[in-house]
Amino acid sequence: MTKIIQITDIHITTPGNTIGGRDPIANFDRALEHALAQHGDAEAIFVTGDLSDWGDASDYLHLRERLATVPLPVHLALGNHDERHVFARHFPDLMTDGFCQYRVDLKGHIALVLDTWAAGTHAGRFCEARAAWLDGQLGAADAPVLLFMHHNPVPLGLGPMDKIMQLDADRLGDVIDRHRGVVKHIFHGHCHLPLSGSFRGVPFSAPRGTNHAGWADFNNTAAFGSSDLPESYAVALIGDRDVMVHMIEFGYQANGGTIRSEPSGDKAEWDRLTMVR
Repeated sequence: MTKIIQITDIHITTPGNTIGGRDPIANFDRALEHALAQHGDAEAIFVTGDLSDWGDASDYLHLRERLATVPLPVHLALGNHDERHVFARHFPDLMTDGFCQYRVDLKGHIALVLDTWAAGTHAGRFCEARAAWLDGQLGAADAPVLLFMHHNPVPLGLGPMDKIMQLDADRLGDVIDRHRGVVKHIFHGHCHLPLSGSFRGVPFSAPRGTNHAGWADFNNTAAFGSSDLPESYAVALIGDRDVMVHMIEFGYQANGGTIRSEPSGDKAEWDRLTMVR
């Protein structure tokens, strides 16, 4: 069994600034502290984009210094709020042919981090050069592959979000189709919503994010929905034949939420006195 942690949409910004009334630096710290305390046995942490809120060099410097204190390997992807050329100056080892995409070998699996960033837009792009790289990686894969990227490849049915999804999803999907059965799961971020589904027959999932929270407002066709739901990250338990993904709402506990205990799953222990209702 492989355990990995997915953190997404951390939106690091100038210290003291808030987004949606929340401090993204403090919340990223809380996410790391909670994840390491609860899941220190994880093999790696993947941060799937929107590392910075405005792509400032100081944000990436802060991120690099903060990650130097984390005892687990941390792997980064770019999101629409990032600036690739600024990021590359601080994390040159994560760049391949001008893109932030690379391979990570896990126990029994291969992780491929994809670059869906594009200049001048919040939408995701996946050009022919990136597709060719993925094609080569999938063709050479000698273990099941996990994909990590920022933009969602499937429409949400929410107008404003669907305008900034992965617009080259067909190109990405065609590469996956050519290597059917190789990709086991897709992890993405971007939407600030807990999501699950499938893309070209491959399951995908996304947690809410470590700072501001979205809301699936299907009646609002002009603006994004936002909410005060708890901050979160994801924990994935990956076996030889299965994947289980949990969204961990660490913000609930950080803000004083109570965790209660109920009896075990043994039905003999269930009665009207012991079950919490």
